[in-house]
Amino acid sequence: MDALSNLGEDDQPVVVVGLMGSGKTTVGSRVAAALRRPFRDSDADLLEWFGDSAAEQYATLGQPALHSREAAHLRDALAAAPPPVVAAAASVVDDAACRAALADAFVVWLYAPPEVLAERMDPRDHRPRYDADPLVMLRRQHQQRESRFREVADLVVDVAAQTPSETIETVLAAVTGSAGEVSGSSAAAEEADGRR
Repeated sequence: MDALSNLGEDDQPVVVVGLMGSGKTTVGSRVAAALRRPFRDSDADLLEWFGDSAAEQYATLGQPALHSREAAHLRDALAAAPPPVVAAAASVVDDAACRAALADAFVVWLYAPPEVLAERMDPRDHRPRYDADPLVMLRRQHQQRESRFREVADLVVDVAAQTPSETIETVLAAVTGSAGEVSGSSAAAEEADGRR
């Protein structure tokens, strides 16, 4: 990975998007380390800024306030220098200004079917629950956001078909241009289309 240290500070931010449980923090943090870039994580930063997890903020302030804070986090991260790798909240694609701002970033959509993501949900974790049944919640969010994820994404990775290590290598190859046509990205997009 030493060759990656040649990347300059003028490179685009890399933003990882996807529904809850898709692995944004895992993938984003390891990509940032490989690229020697700062890593910004929506959940961690909101906890640091406000002292409460996203789930706690949702419970006390409501969904609109939480999503406003998540959008503000993305805008703050995109303005940072050197350009970071950002694990963004899924809600940012609902915000038109955020979608416009993402045009200046390299955006990776970590896709998996809601059924797969629901199995990964830990009832004790920090993420807000918008429905008692995580599968119902994730199906609803997928239906609402699928076209918006597709609109902003430069790369689609099917994380149900790849291990985390394979996903990270796919993202790094795309970001650094080290592998031309990135293995798995076109197939993932086609699979995502077929599952709508």
